[in-house]
Amino acid sequence: MGEPRFADGARADVGRAKESLRHEIWERLDAHHAVPASSARDRVPTFVGALEAADLLTTTDEWRRARSVLANPDKAQLPVRAAALRAGKTVYLALPELDTEAPFHRLDPAELTIPVEDAASMRTATLFSPAVGLADLPVIDLVVCGSVAVNRAGARLGKGTGFADIELALLADAGRISAETTIATTVHPLQVVDGPLPETEHDVRVDLVVTPEEVVACHPPARTPRIFWDRLTPAMFASMPLLAARRPQP
Repeated sequence: MGEPRFADGARADVGRAKESLRHEIWERLDAHHAVPASSARDRVPTFVGALEAADLLTTTDEWRRARSVLANPDKAQLPVRAAALRAGKTVYLALPELDTEAPFHRLDPAELTIPVEDAASMRTATLFSPAVGLADLPVIDLVVCGSVAVNRAGARLGKGTGFADIELALLADAGRISAETTIATTVHPLQVVDGPLPETEHDVRVDLVVTPEEVVACHPPARTPRIFWDRLTPAMFASMPLLAARRPQP
């Protein structure tokens, strides 16, 4: 299956559709009291049942095979990070927006001097674990990302910054992930959307959607994350040293 191509106007329409869906999901979660925080709005929401979703992820073959796990820093996936450390997996925690030259923190369970639940917290991890750059990462077995919305085909929406897709594209560009790398997300059932989600060609799909109630194997069409260099703005290069360092020279 080929990747979708969009003219600028069509891409803007997709962007508006994405933003509308995000607000719909945030309102749905708030209305059903599905988040322990005051509101789900404007974030990858933590959700009621996040611990149960993490537990269900640990029952999958993809989890059992993984030795290295790259995880987003959102609170919703904290139980996943803690479970990985308890299972002896090395966790690489990606800092928000990848705004340093060494934007990952390596959490090696054999080296931890604090409780696993503390180490899995982004705030604590940045204080007690070493920061590493892209060149220091191994080949990643499992990526765990947060989502605002996802469907059963693996299409997902984040909170709208685009950093998750850029991060995975950078990892693919450096050979740290490939089309064979499992990408999973844990979400509340209300975040799972029936039918298609608006997508553009740079959006990364997930292989597993895990709720507190079920594991959905998505089997998305193979689409190795890639960087569309001509779509990136000067502000993105200025704010992301890792991105600037890999920019092709004219």
